[in-house]
Amino acid sequence: MAGGTVIETIMNQQVQHLKLRDTCFVWGQQTYLMGVLNITPDSFSDGGDYNDSEAAWNRAQALVQAGADLLDIGGQSTRPGATPISPEAELERVIPVIKTIRKSLNVPISVDTTRSMIAQQAIRAGADLVNDISGGTFDPEMLPTVAALEVPIILMHIRGTPETMQQLTDYQDLLGEIRQVLRERITAAEQAGIARSRLIVDPGIGFGKTYEQNLELLQQLHQFRSLGVPLLVGTSRKRFIGQILNQDDPKQRVWGTAATCCAAIAQGADILRVHDLPQMWEVSRVADAIWR
Repeated sequence: MAGGTVIETIMNQQVQHLKLRDTCFVWGQQTYLMGVLNITPDSFSDGGDYNDSEAAWNRAQALVQAGADLLDIGGQSTRPGATPISPEAELERVIPVIKTIRKSLNVPISVDTTRSMIAQQAIRAGADLVNDISGGTFDPEMLPTVAALEVPIILMHIRGTPETMQQLTDYQDLLGEIRQVLRERITAAEQAGIARSRLIVDPGIGFGKTYEQNLELLQQLHQFRSLGVPLLVGTSRKRFIGQILNQDDPKQRVWGTAATCCAAIAQGADILRVHDLPQMWEVSRVADAIWR
């Protein structure tokens, strides 16, 4: 077991604490930052930057020193149009990095994967939770595997796959449909044996959503609080920000990202998945002082 949980309820509904290693995540008290570490050659904003173990280790150390509360390590790009790599290639990318980081840092580590085999190996290597963009739908063994491992999982909303998702944006009721899918994934996870205290949801901004739909989600994030589990939001450097700013370079979308982070915090997000630390640490601390 990679981490335990401590549960306290308010009005018999909202899980308030999650303990991972030495970090206690107290939901609703402050915003937590998930630092992105992509071990990929083709991610949309930092592909190829951290492909070798030394570069990845240096990046992990920098993220933690700049205020990241946990790290999200992924070996498979999920940008629009991305094609899947083999499980063997994914293992070769993420497992050595997790082992290297775990030798020197006690920070909680999330593995960004849709494959149960990768999740299992990553947890054994020292990761603490699973971040599955498919909400446990791409691999039928994911939810039972996570239940057996007794670790938390982040369940994200997506339509289709990264290859097809941007052709599947015809919602009749955007908020209602996404909430319903996430509600169903929560139920499926619980039925598989995962404690509700180990569940986190992500509405999947940028995954099978248009520019207008991404903005609507940001405006209405508070509606996902009714699901009764912590909320993760990932807007960092995404294309819709570039559209607003007329900025093609994702690395130049730092302050556009900052605005979306403020919006997410004001709407009650618990975790922000970000690339740019320490900038987003400063943004979140000030936003927390205003809205928390």
